[in-house]
Amino acid sequence: MTAYSRTSPRTARPVLPLLVVALAASLLAGCDAIESAGSAGSAGSSGSSGSSGSGEADGSAPDGRATSPLKNTDGTEPGLAPLTGDADLAAARKLIGTLEVKGRGPRTGYDRDEFGYAWMDSADGVPYARNGCDTRNDLLKRDGQDIEFRSGSNCVIVSMTLHDPYTGKDIAWKKQKATAVQIDHLVPLSYSWQMGAARWNEDKRKQLANDPLNLLPVDGPTNSGKRDSGPASWLPPSKPVRCAYVVRFAQVAVKYEMPVTAADRKTMLTQCGG
Repeated sequence: MTAYSRTSPRTARPVLPLLVVALAASLLAGCDAIESAGSAGSAGSSGSSGSSGSGEADGSAPDGRATSPLKNTDGTEPGLAPLTGDADLAAARKLIGTLEVKGRGPRTGYDRDEFGYAWMDSADGVPYARNGCDTRNDLLKRDGQDIEFRSGSNCVIVSMTLHDPYTGKDIAWKKQKATAVQIDHLVPLSYSWQMGAARWNEDKRKQLANDPLNLLPVDGPTNSGKRDSGPASWLPPSKPVRCAYVVRFAQVAVKYEMPVTAADRKTMLTQCGG
């Protein structure tokens, strides 16, 4: 633009006006391209360096420590990786489509103790049962990194770093502020109570409460906001993991032969492209 503005139309030869216009257009395009490249570079830099509280753009753990729910059917692998490929999304919709639909029953009689005390190591029939560590520490060990144990223990974790799949941020956690990381029941226990668990035997309820398939260590305040919501009422703030989240929800429902509400199933299908 500067070069063009300095060219006086009074001194330009009649045979050159088209060349001057072309040159001006070229310079303008060049300025736009440079500015756009600079903007893209700035955004990319922000995304890659960021703070310690940010994950990758797709919501997965920065170091790859996150597993697709379709490859983690027993819940013993860490994290929650987004589902993006057409084949995976189709498999997700097929699974969700098998879910039985039913209305929520009353919450009458619900109590956390109906599912055993938190967190037990004696809920038979699920991974990690009777391994000498309680369920909470098992889950922190599964998903955490840079783990430090209490002196003399190979079970009780006192500090770690967690990539939270729900928000996409990394949390530097210490036991002194234990509630900064909470263990989420993907299918909330109160929800399960209203969807049939009120009629289950005690062993089955204990299994659900301590099954790693139904459990994720996540950001505490975010989990507190979920309460006993199904997918129609609450989804993770991080959009890239929403399909993976509802697939885990569906896997638990299928395993425990538990229906979901019609609104929840519709939302689940929508999150996976249905």
